[in-house]
Amino acid sequence: MSRVARILELTHYPVKGCAGISVPEAAVTPAGLAHDRSFLVIGAGGVFRSQRRNPALARIRPEIDNAGTRLVLRAEGASAVAVDVDVTGERRGVELFGVAYLGIDQGDRVAMWLSEVIGEPSRLVRVPPEHDRVTDGATPGTSGYADSAALLVTAAQSLDLLTERIAERGGSPVPMSRFRPNIVVDGWGEPHAEDGARRIVAGTAELGYSKLAIRCAVTTVDQRTGVRAGPEPLRTLAGYRRATGGGLAFGVKFAVIRPGTVSIGDELTVTAWGESEILEPNGTRPSG
Repeated sequence: MSRVARILELTHYPVKGCAGISVPEAAVTPAGLAHDRSFLVIGAGGVFRSQRRNPALARIRPEIDNAGTRLVLRAEGASAVAVDVDVTGERRGVELFGVAYLGIDQGDRVAMWLSEVIGEPSRLVRVPPEHDRVTDGATPGTSGYADSAALLVTAAQSLDLLTERIAERGGSPVPMSRFRPNIVVDGWGEPHAEDGARRIVAGTAELGYSKLAIRCAVTTVDQRTGVRAGPEPLRTLAGYRRATGGGLAFGVKFAVIRPGTVSIGDELTVTAWGESEILEPNGTRPSG
C-alpha cells in the first residue's frame, strides 16, 4: 500500500458528544485539534453525558472563536446561547468513564439552556488550564475530555468497504459522521490501512499509534437529528471487524508526539507500520 495519503476532512468537537465543526486547517496541540473536547456536559454528580444515553446531544451545534474565549450553542427549536468562556472559576469534580477529573462550570444560563434541549438537568464545564490527564495506549499522551487518545483517524476507503457490506445485507449506508473522526484521509489504496499505521507525519505534526477505536452505540445515532437509527453500522461491523482485544473496531486513535498544524490536502505519511489487531474471519488472531 502507499505510504502517503492526503487529508480529506478535519473536524473538531468543542463540546464532547455534540456536533463537530469542519475546518480547512487546524492547530494540533498535545491534546489534539485545538478546542477538541474541551467542554463537557455533565448531569447529576458530575457524571458526563454522552450520546450513548442522551442522543439529543447530537442536535447541539457549537461554534467557538479561534481564541477559545467565546462559545455559542445552537439547536433547532431553541434560541442560541452564548458563553463567555470562564477559565479561572471554581473547579468542580466531574466523572468520565468512572475516572475523576475537574471542570470549570460555565454558569447557570447555559446550564438552563442545555437542560431544556436535552430534557434532563445538565451543566457545562470546561477543562481547566492545569488539566494533566495522561491517556493510555501504545503511545501515551494527553487529551481534554475525549474518550481516550487525542485524535481519531479514519480512511475513506474503510467507509467504502463498510458501505458495500451493509448494502449486501440490504441496509442503508451510514455517513462518516457516525464515527466522529478528527481526521479523514484518502489515498492509502485499501480499506482499513490505518489499522497498521504506527507513526504518522501529518502536516507539521507527528502522531503515534495509541489503539484501535472500539465502537459503541453512538455510531447508531443519526448525527443530524439526534435519534437512534440502528442497528447499523454495528450489525455489519460485527461480521468482519472484531478486535483481538475485544469489541468492534473502526478507525484508529493516535497520541500527539509533536504538535504542529494540519490542513485539508496535506500529505499524511506513515513512517512506521505494525501488525493488524483485527481477528481473521475464522476468529483466529492474525498471522505473523
